[in-house]
Amino acid sequence: MLDYKITGGQVLDGTGAPAIRADLGITGGRIAAIGDLSRAETRTAISVEGRVVCPGFIDVHSHSDTYLLIEPSAPSKIHQGITTEIVGNCGASAAPLADPSFLPSDWQEQIYPGSWRTVMEYLQLLELAQPAPNVAALIGHGKLRSWVMGYEARPAKPDELKAMCRLLEESLEAGGWGLSSGLIYAPGKWAAREELMALAGIAARHNGIYTSHLRSEGSHLLAAIEETLAIGRASGARVEISHLKTGGREHWSLLDSGLTLIRRARAEGVAVAADRYPYVASGTDLDVVLPDWATHGGRDAILRRLKEPHIHDRLMQEIFTAGRSPNDVVIGSTGQERFRGKPLVEVARVLELNPAEAVLFLLEADQLKTSAFFMGMSEPNMWRILAEPYVMLGSDASLRSLTGPLSRDFTHPRAYGSFPRFLRGALDGKTVPLPEAVRKMTSLAADHFGLKGRGTLAVGGMADIVVFDPKTVADLATFAFPHQLARGIDWVIVNGVVTLNPQGLTGKRGGWVIRR
Repeated sequence: MLDYKITGGQVLDGTGAPAIRADLGITGGRIAAIGDLSRAETRTAISVEGRVVCPGFIDVHSHSDTYLLIEPSAPSKIHQGITTEIVGNCGASAAPLADPSFLPSDWQEQIYPGSWRTVMEYLQLLELAQPAPNVAALIGHGKLRSWVMGYEARPAKPDELKAMCRLLEESLEAGGWGLSSGLIYAPGKWAAREELMALAGIAARHNGIYTSHLRSEGSHLLAAIEETLAIGRASGARVEISHLKTGGREHWSLLDSGLTLIRRARAEGVAVAADRYPYVASGTDLDVVLPDWATHGGRDAILRRLKEPHIHDRLMQEIFTAGRSPNDVVIGSTGQERFRGKPLVEVARVLELNPAEAVLFLLEADQLKTSAFFMGMSEPNMWRILAEPYVMLGSDASLRSLTGPLSRDFTHPRAYGSFPRFLRGALDGKTVPLPEAVRKMTSLAADHFGLKGRGTLAVGGMADIVVFDPKTVADLATFAFPHQLARGIDWVIVNGVVTLNPQGLTGKRGGWVIRR
């Protein structure tokens, strides 16, 4: 007797193979049968005529770490068909946590159902929350560094590196999935390559992955790619280049050389892949525009620095001298609500300031909690990157909700729309064919990150399943109105638990905290 029988759909198994018409049977959280199941008995039959049935999508670049503790139903992710999230990216994991002030500013503002310091404590709290999607947690290099040496702007001393290595070892043994770095953010940007090599080597010994927000995605993109490849070669770790992009119009031409570096490394046997979201605007904290010398010491030190007249004057001269144009910046979340979603140059006009002064005004007024969108990417480059056979999907976003505390910010639309947007692009002929698009969101991700039993529809595999309507699937979130759920994802099943049906979230959550 089957628990569920899904009938009438076109099945894409996640391998890139063409669709076949077949039924799926689910028993005990696993796929029990695929084929003609017309005679099989079942407790619940689900008819999906005209729909596509495929493996659940894997968001390999998520920032939902702490938000899953607040809203474990993960509506913005489940409505995209995401059944597994890889959290802890860009060096900014939830744990290990030396001090709550080391959390990203948007995470600091929330109220949580408990406290944690170690990875073990965080994962235990996450299990108690019973998240709707599966979750695997990377260990952020920034958290290791801040635990051992705070936000000091210098290379680690030998004893400090040893302490970071011990802490990473403990964190991986507690269930961490690998190491992530964010090399444009404090404190990661002050790490020498040798520090990253040593830590990535420990991840490799635990069969973990090394993911990296590159040290540059603009003028020094090629050097940043080469550094990450060198870390992969030296450590033996599988490597994931996070949200691969060419930022800034003057850097778009670097893409060919960047892709050549990656392809050549793969041909040499380096286990490197990449991820990308299908938008031409990035999104992060506005303080990323500050020069390195102004960002050491943590938030309180930065805010004190901004108030010093001579530093304030120097910053006005330097903020937009590193290839970033104020014309590409749009303000996201800010306590100055009239400026949400507004171009920086418009904000500057209203304030009667120049753009650099407007940045400093917002950062001081918001206590560094301003976010922004940076519009300097090429759409043709985006589709070219997404078409590379080793590039998978990552939203680069934490979950959001239409209600409650996670509905109040002005988020990037990728939080709600990344996966349906890519599906729509495949269906409309903008990128790879649909079977390949599904492979990128499923088996490619599962294989590279080592998620066994997931990513394909195969007998005996975990029943992480998505059913979508190819006629209607689409993202609805925009930069003007970001809090809008995607449409066309009709059913989402996680470990055999029906989490979403055509009426909406069922209230049942079947996700697992997946420990290495």
